[in-house]
Order: sequence, then C-alpha cells, then structure tokens
Amino acid sequence: MDLAELDLTTAHLADACIRANIPVRTATLTPVIPGTRTSGRVLPARHAGSVDVFLEAIDRSRPGDVLVVDNDGRTDEACVGDLVVLEAKAAGLAGVVIWGLHRDTHDIRAIGLPAFSLGANPTGPLSLRDRAPEALSTAEVGQWTVTADDIVFGDDDGVLFVPAAEADALVAKARSIRDVERAQADRVRQGESLRSQLRFDEYLASGLTFREHLRKIGGAVEE
Repeated sequence: MDLAELDLTTAHLADACIRANIPVRTATLTPVIPGTRTSGRVLPARHAGSVDVFLEAIDRSRPGDVLVVDNDGRTDEACVGDLVVLEAKAAGLAGVVIWGLHRDTHDIRAIGLPAFSLGANPTGPLSLRDRAPEALSTAEVGQWTVTADDIVFGDDDGVLFVPAAEADALVAKARSIRDVERAQADRVRQGESLRSQLRFDEYLASGLTFREHLRKIGGAVEE
C-alpha cells in the first residue's frame, strides 16, 4: 500500500483509526529526505550495538517490507548508517524506520530509500549489548510494540502503524475523509468559509458539543 499511489497521508489514516476505534499508534519521526513516503509490512529488528541483527532481518525479508529498528529511542548514538540503508534498498525493501538516530545523512539521501529517524548523530554504536530473544520478532517504537502483523506508513508528519488485517478498511475510511476535506478546502478557496460550511453560528447557539453538531449537519472535519 503506497501512500503516494493511494493519494493519502498518515493524517488521513490516523483519522480513520479514530473513527474505527483502533488505537492510533504514531511516532514523531522525521524523513531523512523531506517529502519522501514509505509503507510496507513491518520487519522488526532490535539493535544491540552491532549491524548483524539488521543483516539477519534483511536476509529474512520480503520485497516491500520496511525495516523497523528499535534502539530504545537513544539519542547518544546512531544505529543505522548508509551501508544498512543501501543493503535494504538492494534487497527490495520499501524503507527504514528508526526509533533512534541515523548517521551518514548525505550518503543516505544519495541512496534515495525513504528513511525515518529521531535525527542524526555522527557517533556510531557505543557498546555491544546482549541481543534480546525477540530481537527479530518485535520492535518497540515509543510506547508501541510492532510486529510483522503490522503495516507502517510514513511521511513528513511521522509514522503510523496499523494492523495488517485492518488496513484495507482503514484505507477506505481514509479516502472518504480525504475526499470530504478536499471538497471543503475547495469551497474555502472559492470564497465559502469553513465556518459557513459547518454552520458555526448554529453550533454556537445550539448547546451541543461540536461533534454532536457535526453529526447533526453531516459535517466531517472531526467526525
């Protein structure tokens, strides 16, 4: 599921999760190449101070997977550099998501594979740690635990994880949200304010909550 081909954003999908009562599992990660997007099955790998876990994960991968690296959100070391990103691209992966830092920014941008991280740091791994038993089966990204049963989407707003089993339904909801919001935006550009479209004066006098008002008039900015 390619965000660009779907013409969707992570914001559309996050709103779809809210409407479907599915936990909104997001992380504020930044694309190394601004404007790039990624999506694919989660390929988890927990960093323990050595790149071998990434190579092992890539060796098990399927084309279109996204390598999701768990380095505990550390900001004192980078755990992914250009060689890992290049290897991921050569294996047909769709991107790399890092709960931690990257380095070799210039070279990663030249490679062109979408990569997301908390930022950059020239320092590589500072120590070798014991590998967790679940190093290749789960990854922690912020407060979320993700597995190969999840799909990750990433763009300039960050990354979002959704259950693979729910992805088609969420995409359908996201498309509906996108279409309504684009129609509303077009009407604003044509001179009809959003307040007018949503009959905001009626809301102020109604005593209803804003969401109750939206349900009443069929609006769909938050509802």
